[in-house]
Amino acid sequence: MAEPAVMKEDPGYYAYWPYRNRPALRWPNNARVAFWVAPNIEFYEFNPPTNPQRKAWPQPYPAIQGYGIRDYGNRVGHQRQMELLDKYGIRGSISLSTALCDHHPEIIAMCAERNWEFFSHGIYNTRYTYGMSESQERDMIRDSIQSIHQHTGQSCAGYLAPALSHSEHTLDLFAEVGSELFGDDAGFYTCDLFHDDQPTPISLRSGKRFVSIPYSLEMNDTIAFVVNKVEPRRYGQMLKDCFDRLYAEGEKSGTVMCIPTHNYQVSCPHRLKAFEEALEYITGHNDVWVATGREIAGHYLDHCYEDALADIEQKETEAAA
Repeated sequence: MAEPAVMKEDPGYYAYWPYRNRPALRWPNNARVAFWVAPNIEFYEFNPPTNPQRKAWPQPYPAIQGYGIRDYGNRVGHQRQMELLDKYGIRGSISLSTALCDHHPEIIAMCAERNWEFFSHGIYNTRYTYGMSESQERDMIRDSIQSIHQHTGQSCAGYLAPALSHSEHTLDLFAEVGSELFGDDAGFYTCDLFHDDQPTPISLRSGKRFVSIPYSLEMNDTIAFVVNKVEPRRYGQMLKDCFDRLYAEGEKSGTVMCIPTHNYQVSCPHRLKAFEEALEYITGHNDVWVATGREIAGHYLDHCYEDALADIEQKETEAAA
């Protein structure tokens, strides 16, 4: 009989590293906050393959309602959100279901014309990592990265697991596949960990330089509207309140604010005004770096990563003494 799997006490990707008393993090032009918007542009299958660990649709089949509102996002909502981000000089960092490259190449083209970033969110948001072998997950990640490069010319830098269906191997595989395909210009940041308000170094089996950047579930429009039942006006105020705290703390050491969006959520007509007011408020501050996920991770790796590793090592040594 096989031995039962030993459960880890924590994911093992990063050390405990208290937020206070870290080396000061400085953004370009001494900005207090690095601000990025991550539109999730996804493709949901009407009748996806069955996964025994998770149902794709909460409603009984046929899931007309769920499929229809997500199709609305790609037909209508994307246009609204794209125009709004244009208005405030924000280049989106797209968490992309890469099947969209085949199903809706016109959306990919519109975003590429604006020099938006594309990072991988798997192939379909109705096909999960749960139950995949390491080899199967590697193939899925490789397919998604290659699709982005084929349709946009970009070497994919970041990853968010499809429908947040993370495995024990996800980060290792993404970093390895990115390096195999495109060298160190690909596969160097994750949005999947949700553990900090600053970027942090991540330990991988390959030893590759790799970083986690903040991607907030609390500010995620789907979590706000669907899970927490927040009204649009309250959501807009939450975004401002989040920014105010990060902006104040960023005076001493730079912080990151991310707004993850979905074109079938925040872009609905009754929700858009509150979102726009928050964007106007945040971008109205001069000492905010409006960036992409790739730019934030790249700056951190180039200017802050080594200092962070040294400080982590020093604090671990002191704690063990």
